[in-house]
Amino acid sequence: MARTGLILASLIAVTSAAGAFEAALDSQALAEAIEIGLSRIDDVRSRFHAVYRIDVMQAPVDYVEVVTPFRRVAIDAEAHTRAGERLYGQREALATLGDNPSRVDVIAELTFHPLNNYIGVPDFAVTLVAPGGTAIQPRNTSSIPRFGPRLSGTPLPYPYVTGPAARQGSQPLLGGSVIATFDGMAIDASGTYTILIRESGKDVAKASVNFGRLR
Repeated sequence: MARTGLILASLIAVTSAAGAFEAALDSQALAEAIEIGLSRIDDVRSRFHAVYRIDVMQAPVDYVEVVTPFRRVAIDAEAHTRAGERLYGQREALATLGDNPSRVDVIAELTFHPLNNYIGVPDFAVTLVAPGGTAIQPRNTSSIPRFGPRLSGTPLPYPYVTGPAARQGSQPLLGGSVIATFDGMAIDASGTYTILIRESGKDVAKASVNFGRLR
């Protein structure tokens, strides 16, 4: 167990050092993502996921999660492990990537004022802006409402399900997730982008993401 932990820790260190986001995963990258996801060592997985989460703390945006193809495979393998399923290989990983293997998701996690009058998650727009000002628009944007408190310490689920789609009893709409899906082929693998979140044409929050630090 200790040796396995050291190997995985080394893998994460190499992954971080190598840097540069990969829009297309080869067989070696798939195997490495699977190995991280199948690890039963919490610290290994926590260290891996940490660089993909960006604290924002600009109400109502709490933080942003970035899900690259590499991380998507790791998350899916991890979900299978938690469910007690022992068989997860490259066939399952390729199925997870599906017909859009270069997809990158930017997920904004929101918390609303408890006295809000929302009946659903507002229409937030998420854009990636390059240093020169060029904006990359998402292919599509969706949202998931959250009618209860967010459970801290829980892993990012995949597929993304953070709460029931409809109000349960008298529970207020306390927050939600906005998921913007981008074409990974349009992203500079070592570039730094501003994540711009807007509502009704007004800036709500900004954060910086360096894809050179991701995988």
